[in-house]
This record gives sequence, structure tokens and C-alpha cells, in this order.
Amino acid sequence: MVMTRDLEAATVALLRGMRIWKVEMVGLLRDCLWKPLLQSHRARFSLCLNHQSISPLIKVAKLVYQSTKKRAGGPNCPVTGKRIHGMFNVFVSRYTRAKGTFKTLGVCFFISVRSKKPLGPTGNRVEKKEDNRTTLSYVAFANSECLISDAAMNPTNTVFAYLEHPVSEDTLQLLFEVSNSSNLEKSLEILIQDAKSDSGRLELASKRILPAVLNIVPSLTHASHHHHRNHILSLCFKLLRNLCAGEAANQGSFLELNGVAVVCSVLRSEAGSSDPDHGLVRWGLQVLANVSLAGKQHQRAIWEELYPVGFVSLARVGTKETCDPLCIVIYTCCDGNPEWFKKLSSDDGWPVMAEIIRTVSSASFGEDGLKLLLSRICLEESQLPVLFSKLQFVDVPEGEVTESKDDQFSFEQAFLLQILSEILNERLRDVTVSKDVALFVFGIFKKSVGVLEHAMRGKSGLPSGFAGVDILGYSLTLLRDICAQDGMRGNTEDANDVVDVLLSYGIIESLLFLLGALEPPEIIRKGLKQCENQDGASCSSKPCPYKGFRRDIVALIGNCVYRRKHAQDEIRNRNGILLLLQQCVMDEDNPFLREWGIWSVRNMLEGNDENQKVVADLEIQGSVDVPEITALGLRVEVDQRTRRAKLVNVP
Repeated sequence: MVMTRDLEAATVALLRGMRIWKVEMVGLLRDCLWKPLLQSHRARFSLCLNHQSISPLIKVAKLVYQSTKKRAGGPNCPVTGKRIHGMFNVFVSRYTRAKGTFKTLGVCFFISVRSKKPLGPTGNRVEKKEDNRTTLSYVAFANSECLISDAAMNPTNTVFAYLEHPVSEDTLQLLFEVSNSSNLEKSLEILIQDAKSDSGRLELASKRILPAVLNIVPSLTHASHHHHRNHILSLCFKLLRNLCAGEAANQGSFLELNGVAVVCSVLRSEAGSSDPDHGLVRWGLQVLANVSLAGKQHQRAIWEELYPVGFVSLARVGTKETCDPLCIVIYTCCDGNPEWFKKLSSDDGWPVMAEIIRTVSSASFGEDGLKLLLSRICLEESQLPVLFSKLQFVDVPEGEVTESKDDQFSFEQAFLLQILSEILNERLRDVTVSKDVALFVFGIFKKSVGVLEHAMRGKSGLPSGFAGVDILGYSLTLLRDICAQDGMRGNTEDANDVVDVLLSYGIIESLLFLLGALEPPEIIRKGLKQCENQDGASCSSKPCPYKGFRRDIVALIGNCVYRRKHAQDEIRNRNGILLLLQQCVMDEDNPFLREWGIWSVRNMLEGNDENQKVVADLEIQGSVDVPEITALGLRVEVDQRTRRAKLVNVP
């Protein structure tokens, strides 16, 4: 036999499954708690009470229990999930639903009730054919002045045993009635499905479901049982997300009831946690994304709650699942308030974008929110120079010597150019690139050419895995698409101005020099036998740092000379015609090189008689034995009469 006056120790013993033998209610607890409860129910209880005169200062119940192997049936423990044996019994001949209020000491008791008519799942009496049987009804007493109904506190709703601020009975009853369920989890799941349709959202709006759900969230925020809390919160966020998907009434109620602050409070708590629930953060951001579509007032409420610290902490969660909806929230808010785009490039705002890019560069992304955001900030608002400089690689350990110029670029910068290249390629007709952005990209290209001094032959396309090589490649593809915009839009004046500015800064000269410094295409290398090594590369020639590098240079030249006679003339004046003709061959290291080479030669000759004459005057000087042709027993000869090449059999 063990006796204790420590209410906390008694509760722990109770949850561990020790058998309660009898309960002795003493002092103030008996007078202030149990007697009012019995009177409010008008029930007759049989209690084993200690009627001795004890000082009123004793405010705890004396639980007398024994440690014995004798087992008795009981409910499952909400903590361990094991069955609790030997719960103390309070026998009643009549039980009605509790409607009164009383003050408690904050301990959760489970009471076994005997009733002639057991309670149904909704708390009402149901008829049963069996005779008197003992049925379990679970009522939680917490730090509150109200009782939660039996339907709310059934064994599957164990999360309520851990609430610091319990949910009101009216809120739960509304959810149960609308969903026709007696379990909170099942009720939320049913309502989530109902809110997927327009008619369902409208009906739930008329029944005021959104205020009820918002009433639950703060109660769960400080619940002690993390797993149950996050599960119910996730269901609440999913329901709020669906309710606010285009339904103006729900979006308005969400703002009026300060739902933005409620959801942001949970998000900040998770973002600051050492082990955040990524799913919970994702669904919370999806709620805000749907709410932000309602208008400027909703957008301002979200912006004021999260900018800039909240956005930075959420970006640092570091997963694809959370970054996608975060970008949509930021883009939607800024799209309705264009002046906020420039805030994201300011001293206060750039950490937001920097963290997003760092996260996405390592975790990838799956939605269009990031592309929309970067397209607007970097291309349309011309803030690329600011953001690119903020992503500069500066984490070189002190004292380390950086021998390579590749160290001046970061992977985040390369990733930024990669996304912008994809955006521009997908939206050539929609995105307008300013002169400042075009010149900035050209400056990056010229700065990154230095990686060729120590680059090896690339074994893959972009991304290559080397920041400097990726910067070189993506700046090249960006320039290619910038110069292609005038052709896509019918030769508009703005696009022409951008290309002409690039031409005036010497882009043709730079490209021809770079193309001439590269080793010839593979088929020409084999024929010329410039070196006796296996690769056949000369000592002065440079290999392509990634597969497709030569093709991208040729494509950019072709776009620059499209219907621009002064650019065509520059090709001829710099002896680039023969160099471009050499690119009209197949090359394993440069897919589609032949097609881009033909396109470039076509643009170079179109409407330019001087260039056409240079090509017409070219003569075949001789033939070269190509290994592939020789292996077939053939060789190339020049017909002395026609001066054309022909294949003949090897004797």
C-alpha cells in the first residue's frame, strides 16, 4: 500500500498503469470540487471519503493505491498507448451531460461511469438491449472553467488532454454537427474534402466553419504533446487553405479574425525550431498564399507580419516543399504592390532572396513561384546587378590561397543565372531585358572567360558542377536569348537597341576571338592531325569546358548578325567567314552544332553581297584523309576539271 499527498506524483503513477484502490477526498478539495460537481449533476455517488477533521489548508486529494499484479480493465494511456489498469471507479445510477462550470487544479482524470443507458458518440443516451453494463465515458478536467463534452473527449481525441487553453464546447460541437462526426480528426478530414469544391466552400462559409477552425489553432499552439499537436494543426491548415481558395467570404473572415497573425505565429515557431515540421510550414504558407490573392489589404497584413525577418527564417527551413509556397506568397504580395519588389533588393530585403536562392540551389524547386519572382526582380525591375553581387562567394577560409579565378564566383550566382536563362528561354515574347541588364550579363561573360585558362575538357553539359564554368555557360545562353528577342517580336526597336549596344561594346570581336582560340571540331581535328597525341589538340588550343560550349558561341554570333549589315561586315573584316564555315559540321561534344552553324552562315550572308562573294571565291585546296572514310576503303579526291570533291575506292 502506497500513500501520497503529491498530486503530480499521483497522476504520474496513474498514467503508468498502477491500480487505484480507493480515493480519499480530503479538506478543501472535497468541499470545493467534488460536492459542487455532484450537486450539478444531481447524481448519487458512492465515494470512499475520509470524514476525519483535517485542516482546510490541505488542498490535494489523497490517492491510496496499491502496487499489485492484479489487473483490471481500463482505457488506453494517451501518452504510452498502453492500457491503463485499475482506474478508480465512481458509480452512478444516473448521468447527464455536464453543463456547469467549476475551477480545477489542472489534472486530467478519467472517470468510469455506470449508466442504465450508455452515452452515444454525440453525448446523447442510446438504448441498448443488454442489462446494466459499465460503459466508459471520458471527461477531461483541465485549467479551464468549462467541461468539454463526452463527444469531444472520446479516446481518439487524446490531444485535448494536453491543451493549455482548451477549445470551447460550442466550437467543437459546430464542427461535429457539420461533419456528422464525433471525432475531431475525422471531422477535419471530412471538411477538408468538402472544401475542395466551390459549392462546398460557399456552404461552409455560411456555417462559419473558418472562425471555428481559427479558434482551435491558438489552443494547439502550446500543447505539450508535439506529435498530436502538429497532426491536428496540419489538418486545420489544410482546411483553412481550402476554405480560402477563391472564396471571398472566407478570405474576409480570415482577415477580420486576425488569422494572418495566428498562422504566422505557428510558422515563426516552427521556423525557429531545431526540428521543424516541414509539412506544417508548407500548409501554413499555402494558407497565406490563398489569402494573399484576396487583395492589397490582405497582402499588406501578410507583408507586415513577415517582412523581412519572418521571410528569412522561413527560407532557412531549407526544403523544396516550403520554399515553393514561400515564393508564391512573396510574389503575390509584391505583384499587388510593385514598390515592394525594390525592397527585396534593398539592404533589408536582399537577405530574403539570398536565403531563398541558397535553399533552392541545394534543394531544387517544383513550382513556378521562384521563376515568377526572379523574372520580375532581376529582369523586369533590372535588379540583377544588385542581387548577383549580394551572392558573391566570400566564405574562403582565412589564410587560404586561391590560385584559380574560378573562386571569384559562387554556386548561388551560377544557380541564379541558370534560372534566369530558363526563364528567358521560356518567355522570349513576354520578358523585356533592359540595356543595363544585358551589359551586366556581357560583363559577367567577359570576366568568366578566364576559367578557360585552366579548364579541362567537359564531360557533360550545363550545369557542369564548377561555378566558374557554369557562370560562363549561362551568361552565354542568356546573351543568346537576349539577342534573339528582336527576331521573335518582329524586329522591335527596343530589342534592336539592346543588340546594337552589345555590338558597340565589342561582343562580335570577343566571340570570334574565343571561337578561334578553341580547338577545331572533332571531325576536323582528326583530319588535320594537328597533334600526335590521342586527343589531337594543339598546344595553343583550348578544349570546350562543357558539352555545347562551341554551339552556344556560334548560336550567339548567328543571332547578333541577323539582319544587321554592320555586324555581317564586322565578321568579314575580322576574317571570321571561314571560321564560321568550319562550324557547319557534326560534333559529338556539341549537339546541334551543324544546325546552328548553318543558321549563322545563313544570317551572315543574307543581303550582304560582299560576304557572298568571299564565299563564292573559295576554292578547294586539297583533300584530307578522314579515318572514318579510310576505314570504309574510300578516299577523297578533288576533280581537277570541276574542282569538286569526290569519293573513290582505295586501290
